[in-house]
Amino acid sequence: MLTAFARAFRTPDLRRKMLFTLGIIVLFRLGSVVPTPGIDVQAVNTCVEQVGTTGVYGMLNLFSGGALLQLAVFALGIMPYITASIILQLLTVVIPRLEALKKEGQAGQTKITQYTRYLTIGLAVLQATTIISLARGGQLFPNCPEEILPDDSIATIALMVLVMTAGTAVIMWLGELITDRGVGNGMSLLIFTQIIATFPSALWQIRVEQGWPTFTIVCLVGLVIVALVVFVEQSQRRIPVQYAKRMVGRRMYGGSSTYIPLKINQAGIIPVIFASSLLYLPLLFSQFNQESGWGVWIQANFAQGDNWIYMITFFALIVFFTYFYVSITFNPKDVADNMKKYGGFIPGIRAGRPTEEYLDYVLTRLTAPGSVYLGLISLVPLVAFVLINANQNFPFGGTSILIMVGVGLQTVQQIESQLQQRNYEGFLR
Repeated sequence: MLTAFARAFRTPDLRRKMLFTLGIIVLFRLGSVVPTPGIDVQAVNTCVEQVGTTGVYGMLNLFSGGALLQLAVFALGIMPYITASIILQLLTVVIPRLEALKKEGQAGQTKITQYTRYLTIGLAVLQATTIISLARGGQLFPNCPEEILPDDSIATIALMVLVMTAGTAVIMWLGELITDRGVGNGMSLLIFTQIIATFPSALWQIRVEQGWPTFTIVCLVGLVIVALVVFVEQSQRRIPVQYAKRMVGRRMYGGSSTYIPLKINQAGIIPVIFASSLLYLPLLFSQFNQESGWGVWIQANFAQGDNWIYMITFFALIVFFTYFYVSITFNPKDVADNMKKYGGFIPGIRAGRPTEEYLDYVLTRLTAPGSVYLGLISLVPLVAFVLINANQNFPFGGTSILIMVGVGLQTVQQIESQLQQRNYEGFLR
C-alpha cells in the first residue's frame, strides 16, 4: 500500500490532484476555527468546557467538526447543503418539472444543482439566525453564566448571519472544487474531514471520564464495528449478464459475459445523513415556541438520543430513506431496456419486462438487510449513551464510522482506478 501511495505521488497529474485536495481540506479546517465577528471566544470556550457537547446539537457539532459550538465562520458546516439536497430529491419525485429536468441529462442536472445552491443559501440564513438567537438567549449553552454575545445589536447579529451564510457558500464552492479538480467526491470528503477532526478528542474524552477499562472496551468494540462495516460495504450480489453475438457489417460483436454488481448497502451513507438532518428540523422549529404543547413534546422526546421514541423514529427514517434513495438511483426498467438494446440477457430470464421484474425482486431483497444494517449501526452511539453514559459524540458511533469507512473506501478506490489506468498496482491489492 505504501509503495502504491508513493507511486501515486510520482504521477504528476495524480499528485497534483491529491495535493490540491489536501490544500482545500486545510483551508476548510482553517475556516472551522476562525470565530465569527461579534463572538466572545473566551466565553464560548468556557461554556463548551462547562456544558460540553451533549444534547440536541451533539450530532450537528459532529458534522461541523466542532465548529458549530465554537460559532466559527464555518459553523453551519455542510448541513444546509445536505438538507437542500434532500428537499430537492424529494420534490423531484412529486414535481413533474423537476422530474423532466432530471431526465434531460447533464443540462437538467446542472439546473437542479443550481436550484440546490439557492435553497442552500436560504436554509443557511434560517439556520444561522436560529443558532445566533439560541446563543443570544442562552439556550445553546444551558446553565452557562458567560455572556457569548457582548454586543447583541441588530447590526452585529446581521453581520454574524451574513458571515455564517457566506461560510456555507464557500463550503459549497470548496466541495465542488474537490470534485472537479481533486480526488473523490468533494462534499463527502468535507464531511469526512469534519468527523475525523473531532474523533481523537471524543475518543480520549471517554478515557478521561470512564477510565482505561471502558476506553479499552470501546476501542475493541469500535474495531469490530469497523470490520463489520468494511465487510458489508464491500459485499455485493453479482448478477450474471450474457451478451449474444451479432453481426455489424462484416464484424462479429458480443458473445461476452459480465455481471451487474448490486451492493447490500446500495444507498451508502446517504440515508443516515438524510435521517439525521430530518430529525433536526422539528427541533429547530420548536426553539421558536418552546412553551407550546408540541414544542414541549418535541423537546422531551427528541432533545436527547436516549429516548426510545427518538431511536424508533431514527431507525424508521433510515429504513425509509434507504428504500427511497435506492429507488431513485437504480432503475431496473432502464437497466433492462439497455440490456435488451445491446443484446444482453440474464441466463434463465427473458429480456424485457421479466428482466426488470427480476432485478426489482433482487434489489428489494438486498435493500431489506441493507436498511436494517444501516439502522442498527446508527443506533450504536445511542445505545452506548445509555450503557456507559458516553456523550452523544461517541466516536465509534454508527454515523461517524459509516461516513469515515464509506468515504475512505470510495476515495481509495478512485485513486486505485486512476493507478490502474497507468498500470500501477492499487491500494487494495
